[in-house]
Amino acid sequence: MKNIDKKSLANAYLLFETNHIESIEVGTSKGLQAIHKYIFDELYDFAGKIRTQNISKGDFRFVSVLYLPEILGKLEQMPENTFEEIIVKYVEMNIAHPFMEGNGRTMRIWLDMILKKKLQKVVNWQFVDKTLYLQAMERSPINDLELRTLLAAHLTDDVNNREIIFKGIEQSYYYEGYEKENDEI
Repeated sequence: MKNIDKKSLANAYLLFETNHIESIEVGTSKGLQAIHKYIFDELYDFAGKIRTQNISKGDFRFVSVLYLPEILGKLEQMPENTFEEIIVKYVEMNIAHPFMEGNGRTMRIWLDMILKKKLQKVVNWQFVDKTLYLQAMERSPINDLELRTLLAAHLTDDVNNREIIFKGIEQSYYYEGYEKENDEI
């Protein structure tokens, strides 16, 4: 794992260890930006800033910067009262992909914050298979049933369990291709 990744992982842990997470707006773009800034501050000059360049992954193009501010505003207005509504909002935020780097790691924390506030649940990410999750995310813009089913199977009401939270952060880095190095992550 590169130093920048080790530092951002340490920052992600600190977000929870210091309880700074409790001061972040839930379900908003501002809250998402605050998470991103905390995790990537001093690592990227764009930490916490909405991207100003178009990006893609494989053949998929994320929302054009031309429409990104408007889309983010609409995302904030989306309902988040049920698990299904929350997953739809999560999928739409993923399609927006508001940052140049670090979207997945930031958005999984953001998702758990919404689930915790609205449903008193979080995803126990350590049990969510990487391949199944990434495939479900790739297909989610067309149909989010696969993603909903996968995540629903791993919801827990143990929302303040430090081990669940930290193992979830580690799993999040694993999803992004970071491998454990001497039992690190």
